Amino acid sequence: MPGSPLPASFFALPALQAAPLLLGQHLVRRTEDGDIRCVIVETESYGGAEDKGSHAYGRRRTERTEPMFSPGGTAYVYLIYGMHNCFNVVTAEADNPHAVLIRAVEPLTPRDASLMAANRGTLIRKPSDLSGGPGKLAKALRIDRTLNGLRIDRPDGPLWLECGGDPRRLDAVRAPRINIAYAEEYAKLPWRFYLRDNPYVSIHDPDAEAFLWM
Repeated sequence: MPGSPLPASFFALPALQAAPLLLGQHLVRRTEDGDIRCVIVETESYGGAEDKGSHAYGRRRTERTEPMFSPGGTAYVYLIYGMHNCFNVVTAEADNPHAVLIRAVEPLTPRDASLMAANRGTLIRKPSDLSGGPGKLAKALRIDRTLNGLRIDRPDGPLWLECGGDPRRLDAVRAPRINIAYAEEYAKLPWRFYLRDNPYVSIHDPDAEAFLWM
């Protein structure tokens, strides 16, 4: 039901199944200025210890990657380039490191957009400037490493996921993930999913193919 927390069964899915199904779902951030709600419009799957693009490839278990080994429904937040936070939804069972990177979101209302723009603190020329890209959306939603390891499967904390519409009704496409040339044969797999023509998406791939819902 729209507005209700995503069911526990969702977070038990492997990342490659969960990533497209997160499209259209709502991400909620509770702040002292009020709740910010947005729609997830772009995701990437990082599918377990065999995925060479994953931080947990080869079951690499470090202080950084430890949240990926938590049960599904955990937040994995990490820092890149020493300045940008990236927010991931951990899925699958404990000790099986699956995660979905949330790459872009769209504010649900003008009020949400205004709060997000204030958090960004920079000139917004186009929608993707606001929250198109993991670093931008994290800043727009005040997501940082203090939220790393947080349970996000229930609405009693500062960050959680709610049901939106049925994602199977959305016009979704798939394409290779961004900036993971080091992943060798995994680099070109079409494990990025986004809403076709959505202006908040970080990068539109001219060779993206329609995602066929099962």
